Amino acid sequence: MENLIISTLGQGLLWSLLAIGVFITFRVLDIADLTVEGSFPLGAAISVTLVVAGVNPIISILAAAVGGMLAGVVTGLVHTKLKIPALLAGILTMIALYSVNLHVMGKANVSLLRMDTVYTYLEAMNISATWALAIVGLLVAFLSGLFLFWFFGTEIGAAIRATGVNPQMIRAQGVNTDTMIVLGLLLSNAFVAVAGALVAQGNGYADVGMGVGTIVIGLASVIIGEVLFGTRSFVKSLTAVVLGSVVYRIVIAIVLYLGMPPNDLKLFTAVLVAIALSLPTLKAKWQSR
Repeated sequence: MENLIISTLGQGLLWSLLAIGVFITFRVLDIADLTVEGSFPLGAAISVTLVVAGVNPIISILAAAVGGMLAGVVTGLVHTKLKIPALLAGILTMIALYSVNLHVMGKANVSLLRMDTVYTYLEAMNISATWALAIVGLLVAFLSGLFLFWFFGTEIGAAIRATGVNPQMIRAQGVNTDTMIVLGLLLSNAFVAVAGALVAQGNGYADVGMGVGTIVIGLASVIIGEVLFGTRSFVKSLTAVVLGSVVYRIVIAIVLYLGMPPNDLKLFTAVLVAIALSLPTLKAKWQSR
């Protein structure tokens, strides 16, 4: 039971990077970006392929981040320059990335059997695989939170946030909103790709279909975090996203422990997100009565 709890916490912290990426587009930029369903497996594909080729696992994660950045830039340019709606731009990039991921891996699935990963460094220090996953998850979640807190406090970060809130006002200040949108998508998909790389190294493989449903998982983490922990400030919003990812993983672990068939997880997640999204409305109606 202890291993299950620690493993669930570790998975929640690793997947919180995906939730942070979704938060940047969904809440900060106010854009529904489906690129994440392609950039998540892209990060996994790049990282695993490089590790198999003998590249340092940490370097492979940085390369995955660069791949995610490029995916975000493509979506941003298609949206801002070709004037294609953001939702459709993300779908187009997601579809294109399926072929890209196949080319990167050379096949649909690549295994990391007996290969070193970021977790084996800790395991070499007599730390169990479960605790290694949790430690890496906690470290990357903490560093990501610090980086975003600093970045969105800078002039560029504030301009990205203002673009999502009031693009007309920020354009009147002489800021190019198209550039801010591209930067936001770049940053978002970099986090998503890093999440894909870390999850793939933790699972021991990368699969071309592992991105299916990731947007729903990210949205579930964001919404659950906001409902449970509030959004009174940007720091609390970031913290809520990370905690929401952990809570989501705990809920999934509980329903699996209670006997829910794994094939029903996607359906359960969709229902969970729908309930979480409707909570503010239901709460307002209840108070009005």
